[in-house]
Order: sequence, then C-alpha cells, then structure tokens
Amino acid sequence: MATAKQDPNLLIYSAPEVTRYYAALDYLTPCERLLFETYLRRGMAILDLGVGGGRTAPFLASLAGRYVGADYAPEMIAACRKKFPQLEFETANAADLSRFASSGFDAVVMAFNALDYAVPDECRLRALQEIHRVLKPEGILIFSSHNPRSIFVRPSWNPKRVRDLAERIAGGDSVLHRPVLWSLAGARVSIAVFQAVARSLTRAVRRLPTRAFWRGQGYLTDPAHGGLKTHVAVPERVANELEGFCFRLLHVLGDDYPRVSRRYVTDWYYYAFSKTQATGEK
Repeated sequence: MATAKQDPNLLIYSAPEVTRYYAALDYLTPCERLLFETYLRRGMAILDLGVGGGRTAPFLASLAGRYVGADYAPEMIAACRKKFPQLEFETANAADLSRFASSGFDAVVMAFNALDYAVPDECRLRALQEIHRVLKPEGILIFSSHNPRSIFVRPSWNPKRVRDLAERIAGGDSVLHRPVLWSLAGARVSIAVFQAVARSLTRAVRRLPTRAFWRGQGYLTDPAHGGLKTHVAVPERVANELEGFCFRLLHVLGDDYPRVSRRYVTDWYYYAFSKTQATGEK
C-alpha cells in the first residue's frame, strides 16, 4: 500500500473536503456512457478501480453480475459504503490487487483518469501488470488519461441561463424580449471568448516549456485540489505502453465527445483495450 510520502496524491484524496466533492458527483459523461454501453455486457464481473466517491458505481453495478469498487483512499471507500451499502467496496491500491484472484473479472474500469494518479511510474506499470492478471482472457479495460498537448480551451456558456435572464428582464411576450436576448447573448459570448483565451494562455505558459508536451508523455501538475502530480500521455504513447502489457487497442474517444476531438484541445482521452495472451500463457 502506498504511503502519503511515496504518493503525494494520496494525502490530497484523503482530505475530507476532497472526499465530499467526489461523493457528491452522480453523472456519466456522454463519452463514458458510449464506451460502457459498447464494451460492457450485462452479467459481467466488473472491477471499478479508483472508484473515488462512487460516481460510476450505480451504472456499472446495474450491468454487472458482480460489481466491486476499489480505491486506495480509505475515506473514499467509507463514503461509497455509506452511499451504496448494498454494493461491494474494497480498499486496494491499483499496483497491488493481490486480494483479487487471477482472471477474476471480465472488465476493469478506471474512470476519471485514475490511472494518471498512480505515481510514480513504477506504480503505474505495476498497476497495468495487475490489471492484466485479474482480467479474464479477452477481458476489457476502459480508462482515461490526460492529454499533455491540450492547450486551447473552447469557449463555453449556458444558453438556457441567458434565455432565462432575458425573460426575467423583458418578459416572454414583450417586444423587448428579443433585443434583450440578443444583447445578453452577445455579451455572454464575448465573456466566454475572453475567458477561453485567458485559460488557453495560462495553459500554454504552463505546458509549452515542459518535456511532457514535446515528448508526448511525462508528468504535469494538475491544479485541481491544490495540485496533483499527474501522468500525461498522447494516444500514441498510451497505445504503445499498453501493447507492451499485452493489451489490444479497441477504441479511443475524446472526453469532449460528441464534439470532434482535437489534438491541442481535447483535455483527455478515453481508451478501451482488450487483454491479449502474454507470451508463455496458456
């Protein structure tokens, strides 16, 4: 089991405020839903590794013949057990899955970039070995990983909020409604573009000088929760690394789905791999 000294992220994930944050999440992204529905079959034995506060637990458990959620932060597991007392949760480090039998699961899911926070490199590599061991032949691995070359931020805003505000100001039937709506929409778009440019410049300043950006793999500091040491890799690097652990790439999909993924825009990618037979295995 990793200690906070060996893994600086463990102390962050053990903090009460961080546990509460993840325990409050209760959604799937369109990207996750597509990959889960495509590659996970009803009745599978599913290991939800790096389960956090249980965001993916209800959906995966509804599919699974056997569902196990695992996380290396005991506080996260306590939160999961409180939310879902009917489900099975275990405190376990991805790099040491010795409590689970070989070939015991049809699928392993590491959502929300959990593999990126298995640090240092030795921990991530042991985790891949362990995942391969606990998967059945042709078993499915679904996980996500940060894109080190994500620099440009798309402008975003909530059109519904703009429409609601226009209605409060001018009324739905007022002759002023449309001019007010257009004015508010124009202002909101301008603000969104300014914010996107500012965030893009900040990312460029942080990432362009790093080896991870130019090599396509390495470590960056994710500012979330005060700063998480984060492994990052472009899809080509991820595919090559997983191939070395006897996994076959099935699918790559940007977290910004259904938008088209862009090399310098997409924040992270989701991957689906299948386990292949290692040399010497029978």
